[in-house]
Amino acid sequence: MSKQPSRLEVREMTLADVGLRIDYFHDADNAHLDRLGVDRALLPSRQEWHRLYEIDDARPLEQREFYSLLWLVDGKTMGFSSTDRIEFGRHAWMHLHITAPSLRRTGLGTQFVRLSAQRYFEMLGLQRLYCEPNAFNVAPNRTLQAAGFRYLFSRHTTPGGINFPQVATRWVLDLGAVKALPTIRS
Repeated sequence: MSKQPSRLEVREMTLADVGLRIDYFHDADNAHLDRLGVDRALLPSRQEWHRLYEIDDARPLEQREFYSLLWLVDGKTMGFSSTDRIEFGRHAWMHLHITAPSLRRTGLGTQFVRLSAQRYFEMLGLQRLYCEPNAFNVAPNRTLQAAGFRYLFSRHTTPGGINFPQVATRWVLDLGAVKALPTIRS
């Protein structure tokens, strides 16, 4: 019988942490990137990507292009979530990644998505939070549904600057729904 994690924590990703995110994409195998809808050829170099985060980190929160959170289980990083296309006080687009394969399919993703959503609404003053994963990547779509997001539609699109054209599923969580989420201790 496996030991249940004793402590879930969501904390802001600092500039010192962004290497984890950069390495996650650069070190991923092609099959994993395909599930994510990511085109390896579109990834910025590690140095370019780090520089983008340095520039963004120097801005006030209200002007940031990205806001990211680390997911920790018993003090160890197991994944992260990030937002982009932020319109402070209105909406943002969320991304979610479990970096520890052994912790996938455990239900922790749902808890971390809820914790992250609550933090994004609080920190960014959001009215809505969107997420648009690859439609054929079952895990994030199930996680979003279980976390309280509402399905909007699926469409053929290129969801972001590192993505290839794909069918993506759009989900939304609005302020009323996030307030109704069960409280999870972080």
